[in-house]
Amino acid sequence: MKKTGPVLTGIGASAGIAEGFVKIVEGIRDISKFNEGDILVTEITEPSMVIMMNKAAAIVTNLGGITSHPAILARELGIPCVVATKTATTMLKEGMKVKVDGTKGEVYIAEDDKE
Repeated sequence: MKKTGPVLTGIGASAGIAEGFVKIVEGIRDISKFNEGDILVTEITEPSMVIMMNKAAAIVTNLGGITSHPAILARELGIPCVVATKTATTMLKEGMKVKVDGTKGEVYIAEDDKE
């Protein structure tokens, strides 16, 4: 069986591996659709998203660096984080199951979500 590579790469900003369902978040108005264990995917986090970040299994952003808001919060929360992917919000689709490797800075389609 052929092993597939990551669909996204960026900077691994908080170590660890997590799987969950993608939720594209633009701001606090998206709080009602965000569930415990979801993967928070956004352009860049802002303070109003902290409630969702507390529920997230991992965080993936288009922007950011090792000292950015999502990176620091993810390390405090002990969850994986990949920043600076450039295209997370367009490459990943709402409800897609992904695996986030915050150590390597990579995002994969989860095995059970492949067609």
